[in-house]
Amino acid sequence: MTSPARLTRIDIDDSALAPPTPEIEQERKVAIFDLLEDNSFALPRDDAPDGPYHLTLSIKDRRLVFDLKQENDTPAAEFHLSLGPFRQVVKDYFQICESYFEAVRTMPPSQIETIDMARRGIHNEGARVLVERLEGKAEVDTDTARRLFTLVCVLHFGG
Repeated sequence: MTSPARLTRIDIDDSALAPPTPEIEQERKVAIFDLLEDNSFALPRDDAPDGPYHLTLSIKDRRLVFDLKQENDTPAAEFHLSLGPFRQVVKDYFQICESYFEAVRTMPPSQIETIDMARRGIHNEGARVLVERLEGKAEVDTDTARRLFTLVCVLHFGG
């Protein structure tokens, strides 16, 4: 039986943002697909409505917005996170991703692997920051945090 502490739909409201590059769009699609395949997302409050949840991520007034609804579209929770704590790690992540995409086209596998290890390290740091920012609002496992961080980066790209 599947746990109710999960996300079953993820929407990105990027209507006010610049269009993503093909690489960013691909990262977004993969992250959403992977999240929907396997995730752990719970609201820790005793009075929180049960999941599963539908999540809409957006940026409003320079804040990252998590808008959660139950599967019947009843509001479950909404929280706004400051983008400030994400700025440096997102910037670092985009820089290393650019290096990675360039390396894939021009460098030997050993150099690509080195850059990919650095990319994963920065990605893990972004997931850690996200878990910290969600403390008391939502509980997520490491893989869910990593995939959500990818989506934060996608939104940051145009934000």
